[in-house]
Amino acid sequence: MREATDGPDAPAPATGGLDPFDEGLLVGVLIGEGHFGGDGRQPQVTLRMHTDHAALFRWLEATVPGSRLYGPYHHGGRSYYQWMVRGEPLRGWLVPLLARRLTPALDERAWQRFQRMCEEYRIPV
Repeated sequence: MREATDGPDAPAPATGGLDPFDEGLLVGVLIGEGHFGGDGRQPQVTLRMHTDHAALFRWLEATVPGSRLYGPYHHGGRSYYQWMVRGEPLRGWLVPLLARRLTPALDERAWQRFQRMCEEYRIPV
C-alpha cells in the first residue's frame, strides 16, 4: 500500500474518484481473483483470498465505498477473508468503473463474466 503524500500521487479519499494506479490495482485484482455474480436476488462482486492479504483487503474496504469485509474464516485447513460489493455501491460506483476499464481486449473471460452479471441483474453498462 502506498503512503499518503500531499502531491498528485496522494490516494483519493474513499468517497471520491480513484487515481489511475488505484483503478488499475482494483481492476487487476478483480480480473485475477474476483467473482462477478449474485445470489439470485441481487448482484455482487466477491473477492476471497487468504488472510495473508489482510492489508489489501483493508485497502479495498477503505477504497470502495459501501464494500464489506467478512472474516477471517477458518475451515478446511484454509484461512481467508471475503470482500463483497452489492446494492447501490455496486450499481452506482463499481459497475461504472468496471464498464470503463474492463474490456475484452484486457481479459475476455473476466469481461464476459462481468457482462453476464450485468445482463442477468439488468444493470445498464
